[in-house]
Amino acid sequence: MSDDLRASIAGELSKLACDYALYFRGAGHPAILLQTREVFPSASVIKLPMLLAWLYLQDQGVVSESEWCYLDDEPQVEGAGLSWLLRQRRIPFHDALLFMIALSDNLCANLVMRRVGLERFNQVFRDVFGLTNTRLERRFMDHDARKQGRENQVSASDCIRLFALRDALRPAHRALVDDMLAANDDLGLWLRNIPRDTVTFYHKTGSSEGILHDWGYTRDRELFLLTGNVEDERSVYGALDTLGPLLLAAP
Repeated sequence: MSDDLRASIAGELSKLACDYALYFRGAGHPAILLQTREVFPSASVIKLPMLLAWLYLQDQGVVSESEWCYLDDEPQVEGAGLSWLLRQRRIPFHDALLFMIALSDNLCANLVMRRVGLERFNQVFRDVFGLTNTRLERRFMDHDARKQGRENQVSASDCIRLFALRDALRPAHRALVDDMLAANDDLGLWLRNIPRDTVTFYHKTGSSEGILHDWGYTRDRELFLLTGNVEDERSVYGALDTLGPLLLAAP
């Protein structure tokens, strides 16, 4: 059965004319990783290790979810999220983290980045979490930095390691992460062809020009798709309309 599943996944991926890394584990199957590339521009998927790093630093007494986050302390970038529209301009960092994960809010992500600092985030990613190719190089929606070649990045191996980091969380932090990821109502890639509310999926999506990512898990399955150099998004959606039900909804 595992060989058949691997062949089914490979058959759908063969239709893609882009870079990809797909991982699946669970429901009685050994881990499957199929990839044409290791390192990808992160889009918003890097907001997940940012959340895990915040929780680590909180346990070290460096930051706290209860601190006030002032929404006007950063340029009012838009894109994903809605915090720039809020009339309340002071919220707890807990809420900023929630917006960052559930709505992929770029302003809140930049405020979290401001509070911790890029280099401290990168130090935790590298030295504490053992993520070898996950790195923040710029704030979100910083188009000038992107033109200069500064790009946030993740890798397939690091995205697999994120599942182990999730498992290592103490119970209160695990519950917080689960709740924030479950609050993401973006159908993303995996859920497009699955009846709404039939699968509880804890996930973080990320997309920008030429990039479509979706990392997530259910109670018994783990999976992600990273893509790059996507010229026709419809081909990716077509493959995932087949693979989503196969990997997430099938017994």
